[in-house]
Amino acid sequence: MTAKKAKFLEGDLMHHVVVMSLSASAGLVSIFLVDFVDLYFISLLGKKELAAAVGFAGTLIFFNMSITIGLMIAMSALAAQRIGRGEEEEARRIATSVAVASLMLAVVISASFWFSAPFLVDSLGATGETKALAVRYLRIVVPAMPVMAMAMVCSGLLRAHGDARRAMNATLAAGAVNAILDPILIFGLSLGLDGAAFASVAARFAMLGTSLYPVIKHYGGFAPFSVAHFRKDLAPIFAIAGPAILTNIATPVGTAIVTRAIAPFGDTAVAGFAVISRLTPLSFCVIFALSGAVGPIIGQNFGARNYDRVRETLRKAMMFTGAYTLLIWAVLMILYGPIADQFRLTDGGRSLIFWFALAVTPLFFFNGVLFVSNAAFNNLNRPVWSTILNWGKNTLGVAPFVWAGAVWGGAPGVLIGQAIGGVFFAIVAVWLGFRLIKDYESGRADPEKGWKIKLMRDRQEAPLSSGRG
Repeated sequence: MTAKKAKFLEGDLMHHVVVMSLSASAGLVSIFLVDFVDLYFISLLGKKELAAAVGFAGTLIFFNMSITIGLMIAMSALAAQRIGRGEEEEARRIATSVAVASLMLAVVISASFWFSAPFLVDSLGATGETKALAVRYLRIVVPAMPVMAMAMVCSGLLRAHGDARRAMNATLAAGAVNAILDPILIFGLSLGLDGAAFASVAARFAMLGTSLYPVIKHYGGFAPFSVAHFRKDLAPIFAIAGPAILTNIATPVGTAIVTRAIAPFGDTAVAGFAVISRLTPLSFCVIFALSGAVGPIIGQNFGARNYDRVRETLRKAMMFTGAYTLLIWAVLMILYGPIADQFRLTDGGRSLIFWFALAVTPLFFFNGVLFVSNAAFNNLNRPVWSTILNWGKNTLGVAPFVWAGAVWGGAPGVLIGQAIGGVFFAIVAVWLGFRLIKDYESGRADPEKGWKIKLMRDRQEAPLSSGRG
């Protein structure tokens, strides 16, 4: 096992957490910033229906992105564990199976979204011209989902190797392409909303090219495809990818509930929520990146049975989340006014930006804690726990609180209710994460199978690798 293949088994953990998170976020911020600028350019066209349409379509595109992120998690977790054990060829083989499964799933979902776009947009509360615009935007973007899925799994493989820089370069390239094409297509060719959609499609192809190339050049690419191996690998792939996808799509489901709750307050409120939907990942891109960055660190150390480092990684990640949240809270309290002005938000839309900065931003810490815990569960053979907690947070932690918030405080109350509802689930996730590590360390859980086993009275007499007591 070389130092390059097992990068996270030694060295300062906070350094690993910070470097992986910041490098990953540098790429993410380029994409989120372009999405933010997309909406800004569209707002300059002077039609609130356009901004509202992007808000409705963005909720559904977020659903698609959550599926590709789930596939990336499976790639990262499965490959990182094998790399941590020094099984490079096995890592390449499982990577091939994940890539093929990802493409097949993405094609099916992309086609389903294209045909059902009118129904999906209508279910979110869009009507009239806003609905028609949202459907058109979706039908341009969703056919590129298979391209995005392959790009994301390649990025996950790079992260499994600890190659955060090249994974970052792929997202930077996508952001650059989008940023260049946006003004050209939206204004130069007068394509408006369609131009923003075509720019997003081009960015997905750019990300695929710049993530696939280093996988092939520096890590031997993918192993030859084998039907027999593929069938064998489907079980471990979907043991992680299935719960990871379900975990991730819980978030857009929660967002859809919020969008539907805000829709009755009019296109002005929906436009304000569209700005917030893009401001949130831009502001908290480091925390979004953190959840993906700590996965390979935990995965490699778990594969090597370094439980102290697994525990400390979880602690450092949560400390980092708290410090970053405080920083963003201060920044947004200063900038919420200029942001509302730049997007020409008035009345309800401007009020949403204020309450987001004041009350929702500090509570995002608990979202970050849940993200980190989910990353731990995915890499510690408990992906179903992530699924249960995320769905609980985005249903039981959203619907009743959003309803009460709407009654109590209108559209701002919807946002605050959503933020408050997730606190309990974050606390439970933290407790479960540290408890699981302790169970592995003491021998009460099997690191190979991930199931509870009989308590070992003497760890020295029953090796952890056997998992039988």
